[in-house]
Amino acid sequence: MKRIALVGSTGSIGRQTLSVAARYPDMFSVVCLVAGSSSAALEEQCAAFRPEYAALASGGSACCGSARFFSGEEGALAAVEESGADIVVVACGGFAGLKYSLAAIEAGARLALANKETLVCGGDIVMPLGGEIVPVDSEHSAIWQCLSFERRAPFKNLIITASGGPFRDRRFEELEGVTPEQALRHPTWSMGAKITIDSATLLNKGYEVIEAHHLYGADYAAIKTVIQPQSIVHSMVEFEDGAILAQLSEPTMELPIQLALTYPQRYDCALKPLNFSEALSIDFLPLERAKYPMYDLALKCGEAGGIAPAVLNAASEEAVAAFLAKKIGFCDIFRVSEEVVARTPNGPAESYGRLAEADAAARAAARAAIKKRYNDN
Repeated sequence: MKRIALVGSTGSIGRQTLSVAARYPDMFSVVCLVAGSSSAALEEQCAAFRPEYAALASGGSACCGSARFFSGEEGALAAVEESGADIVVVACGGFAGLKYSLAAIEAGARLALANKETLVCGGDIVMPLGGEIVPVDSEHSAIWQCLSFERRAPFKNLIITASGGPFRDRRFEELEGVTPEQALRHPTWSMGAKITIDSATLLNKGYEVIEAHHLYGADYAAIKTVIQPQSIVHSMVEFEDGAILAQLSEPTMELPIQLALTYPQRYDCALKPLNFSEALSIDFLPLERAKYPMYDLALKCGEAGGIAPAVLNAASEEAVAAFLAKKIGFCDIFRVSEEVVARTPNGPAESYGRLAEADAAARAAARAAIKKRYNDN
């Protein structure tokens, strides 16, 4: 019986993780649930899974049965640390996920990582710690599978696939009037609002390139991105002899989530199979980078290293929130992010404290830039 601590339990990945745990109740025990602010959803989850620990990271209270309840960010972190979990699933979004990932590694638990910002912002301090890090993102799970579950296996190139988002057939200049409702209509995936917008700008794919650099020790020149509109090929690995291996499945997160929990074993996850008895089209299109300036900005920050990726992440989070609130336009997400990155001197990412300082400063700078744009309009 594997003991699971789940951070971000009420989000999309969190709910699907609980679906996997419920599928195999003799294999998994959910001992800790950490939600952001959704007290009602947390209460329902606690009633269903009866964890030993529960927490609301944003503060406040919830009726969680016999679970020991914690409130606030420090309390939520304590809940994870005290749970004694064998596997910590970090499924929350944003910079906040980094501290849970660090705690999981330091506790000797398997880190099932769905939080991009852990490696985007903190790769320089996370990877030297070692520990067992298992990717949950579908793209990195695909690469991991193609490498036979060996993150340090040799390869020539990593090929990350992208759907291209809802605007792949439009130029960046044509997106000035895009509404949040339009940007949230992802063609193949059902995800949370922030990651869906990041998919529309392709920032998420830039983040995945940075993650790949850290997870697999890959040079940036050896990480490629291609558009795969059907989201059936989740990523590929090219080897020195020219062979390319790919992982294919219908677009669902339950497969990589379950594999992160059951590795090295594979079990049925009620996945709809690909039907090769019928015609099946799988297309690959070149990534037209001029359409996606946020992707280029992410690569620029990743190659720069230091605190630059954390600055970009903080600025983009604030910009996306402002766009969803209809305070700025879709294209302003890039403009605000670029402005904050350009105005922030880079420096080494030497500790969590230094990254937290950079995060806070970049958020303040982004809010000021957003306010100016909002007032000007």
